[in-house]
Amino acid sequence: MAEERQTRNAERTRRAVLDAATQVTLEKGAAVTLAQVAAAAGVSKSGLIHHFGNRDQLVTALVQDAHERFREVVLHHLDLSENRPGKMLRAYVRALCAGSAEATANPDFTSTPMWSGLYTIPAVAPVLAENAAWWDTQLALDGLSAERILIVRRAAEGIAIAAVYGEQDEESIATARDHLLQLADEGTFSTPV
Repeated sequence: MAEERQTRNAERTRRAVLDAATQVTLEKGAAVTLAQVAAAAGVSKSGLIHHFGNRDQLVTALVQDAHERFREVVLHHLDLSENRPGKMLRAYVRALCAGSAEATANPDFTSTPMWSGLYTIPAVAPVLAENAAWWDTQLALDGLSAERILIVRRAAEGIAIAAVYGEQDEESIATARDHLLQLADEGTFSTPV
């Protein structure tokens, strides 16, 4: 029982540190320090180091966590009753084009310039590569052409970024989402010959 409680406390502390690191990184960018994150999380710097070891490990865990949380949002939008190709791509579109509230849940879309500075850290590169490969695999398994996936995926990402920066209102986001969902359906989109 004591070991289980200790594990739960460690998990809560880890979650608190990752949440604080997300917020501090959005404010400070890649220049974020362990001391800033520790203060924001309400833990000592040595306590933070106990969980993450060093700044690169924290940043790597932060990026991994953001990608995992975004996957969860997309999977939440997955409609398993859609028995046709494109289920995952349509979930991706619905997640990113659900309005600014859901798009802002992913730090990749909330403060791209500050967040992207983390991507220059060498320890983060394998996390990015793994995430890109995961999405490429999942979307390819979806049964749509690579061209259709590319166009719809990147358009949805662009709409999410525009929504975050206030360049799109809810009505235009909904219209774009509807069009992208149509494009994510087999037979409604043809590639040039």
